[in-house]
Amino acid sequence: MDQPILKVDNLTKIFTRKGQPDFTAVDHVTFELYPGECLGLIGESGSGKTTVVNMITRLLDATEGSIVLDGEDITRLSGKELRRAYANMQMVFQTPTDSFDPRCTLGDGIGESLRNQGMSRAETKQEVARLLTECGLTPEFAGRYPHQVSGGQCQRAAIARALAVKPKLLICDEATSSLDVTIQKEIITLINELRRQHGSKLSILFICHDIALMQQFCNRVLVLYKGKIVERGVPDEIIRDPQDPYTKRLIDSIL
Repeated sequence: MDQPILKVDNLTKIFTRKGQPDFTAVDHVTFELYPGECLGLIGESGSGKTTVVNMITRLLDATEGSIVLDGEDITRLSGKELRRAYANMQMVFQTPTDSFDPRCTLGDGIGESLRNQGMSRAETKQEVARLLTECGLTPEFAGRYPHQVSGGQCQRAAIARALAVKPKLLICDEATSSLDVTIQKEIITLINELRRQHGSKLSILFICHDIALMQQFCNRVLVLYKGKIVERGVPDEIIRDPQDPYTKRLIDSIL
C-alpha cells in the first residue's frame, strides 16, 4: 500500500483558560489519508473539526501528537520550513471571499503564488487562465473582483488559487456549506472531476457536517464527537449501520 500523504497520530489540543478548568478540544485523534483518496471529517459545530484543521495547517500548535505531511513531520515547523511545507498543502474556506483580497482581482489572487515562485507576468497570465478553465470559469474572470462574481464562481476561483502551487493535499473546510444546494452540487461535481484528472497526485480532506453530502464522493469518513473520533468507515456502511449513538443521531437529523 502507498505511504499516507497525511498521517495524524494522537493529535490533542488542550486550551488553558484563566480561572476555569482546562478544555480538551481535540482528544488523541489518529488517522491517515492516502494518495488520491478523499477522506471526510464530519461532526456538528463544536465537535473539534476546526481545531483539527487548524493544527494540521499549523495555525494552532498541538498540545500532543504528531502531523506528518508527505513523509515530513510538520508538527513543530515554523518560519521558512513551514512556508515550504505549505506548497504541499492548500485550503479552501467556507466563505469564498476569504481566499481573496477584495482590493485585488481574482487573477491577481490566483497568480500570487506563481509570481512568488518566479514565474513571469506572461506565464502567470497563461497559467491563471488554464486554472480558471480547469475549474469551470472562463479566463475573463481573471479581471473581475471578488464582489463582482457569485458565491459559486468565487469558490471555483478559490479552488483554482489553491491548485496553483500543485498541492498534494487539498483541505476543504465546509467549502460548500455557505452555498445554495444547486451550487453545492456543482462544486462537488468539480471536486470529483479534479480528483479524476489529478489521480493519486491530489488527496482531499473534506470537512463537513452533512454525511449525505460526503456519501457522494468520500472514500472514507471519520465521525468526530467532543474531540474524539467515535466512528470511521465507508460512508454507505456508516449510514446503513451506524455503531455509535452519536452517529445514529447525526444520520437521523439529516436523512
